Amino acid sequence: MKGKDMKVLLIGSGGREHAIAWKLSQSKKLTKLYCAPGNPGTAQYGENVDIADTDVQALVTFAQGADIGLAIIGPEDPLAAGAVDAFEAVGIKAFGPSAKAAQLEADKAFAKEIMRANSIPTGESRTFTNFQDAKAYIASRDEAVVIKAAGLAKGKGVFVCDEPSEGILAAEQIMVDRIFGDAGNTVIVEDKLLGQEVSILALVDGRNIYVLESSQDHKPIGEGDTGLNTGGMGAYTPAPIVTEKLMDQIVKEILVPTIDGMTRNDTPYRGILYAGLMLTQGGPRTLEYNVRFGDPETQPILMRLKSDLLEVMLAVCDGKLNTVNLEWDPRPAVCVVMSSGGYPGSYEKGKVIEGLDDAARMKEVVVFHAGTAKQDGTIVTSGGRVLGVTALGDTIAAAQARAYEAVDAIRFEGAYCRRDIADKALK
Repeated sequence: MKGKDMKVLLIGSGGREHAIAWKLSQSKKLTKLYCAPGNPGTAQYGENVDIADTDVQALVTFAQGADIGLAIIGPEDPLAAGAVDAFEAVGIKAFGPSAKAAQLEADKAFAKEIMRANSIPTGESRTFTNFQDAKAYIASRDEAVVIKAAGLAKGKGVFVCDEPSEGILAAEQIMVDRIFGDAGNTVIVEDKLLGQEVSILALVDGRNIYVLESSQDHKPIGEGDTGLNTGGMGAYTPAPIVTEKLMDQIVKEILVPTIDGMTRNDTPYRGILYAGLMLTQGGPRTLEYNVRFGDPETQPILMRLKSDLLEVMLAVCDGKLNTVNLEWDPRPAVCVVMSSGGYPGSYEKGKVIEGLDDAARMKEVVVFHAGTAKQDGTIVTSGGRVLGVTALGDTIAAAQARAYEAVDAIRFEGAYCRRDIADKALK
């Protein structure tokens, strides 16, 4: 593979993948981009390939035939299924952790063991594989609890319960009603932590760690962080609450011990590590790890990245992250997610989306496609989270105003968004 001839296969079909495709398209190294399966947004920058992101063998076969130099795995499911291992087995570089290392996200009980073994600050918790045992333990509690399905549940497997009775009901839904299938074979019952949540994403090459700009996600569906948890309703970067001093503490007490612990555990980590943290009065506490770029945090973070993303990803794969220095646009960015009516519950698909061109013409605005499809030449809704409307501005308030101006230019039946994305930063 010559340095200047680089064909890339990007795996996934969400807003995160559209943002990665948009950024990769700016690289001088890139000669051809394929997206599997991609979406109408990724199709603007590369060729969509009709292979499911979970069909690892078909993806590897395609990559071999297309002379792919780098495979980038966006979502958690193929990572947990061993996509990186499969590509590397045939000599193709792959960005992301191995299946064993991906357990950090795929198995929350495994993640808790890593935290405990390496003294990483987190909430007190107990793990259960039997509903009756979980029920008895929750019933013995008299304070708020958080109930988590241990497996992959698309960001929706966490229930914050202010009363133990709610906790028992949540555990029953996960373990008995099996609303998340096998992801609910094991549950974690955790103390509820109080504070603000932040997302810290870092590039890791097995040894070296490079922390990206801080961001803050908005998980619940309702304004003021009310209602059911979602995959994320919007994000902004940087998060002013994460000072330089606090970031140093997060790196020292959480990120470094996590990467060292994974190496000692014989599950060395490479790719992107996302730590979801709660900033409590007692300091930062680890809520969860994700083993891939966050969605929607990726959209505003990549809007601010000035460096070549393809070069950075290759440095991670080659264990040369220490040679990289990232350049950032100092201006903040805000991403507002537009979702289908009814999400995160049931929702209708196939609603025609209007106004995309109007929003795209706005200065410093990019509309990232998440749950969209092309039908008879028209863009329609095809998922719960439909678009990630992202804008830069000289201040957070300016970026927020610009993002909502673009949101208001876009129309589809049942469209919903939170109107308070980034308000926390303005307080």
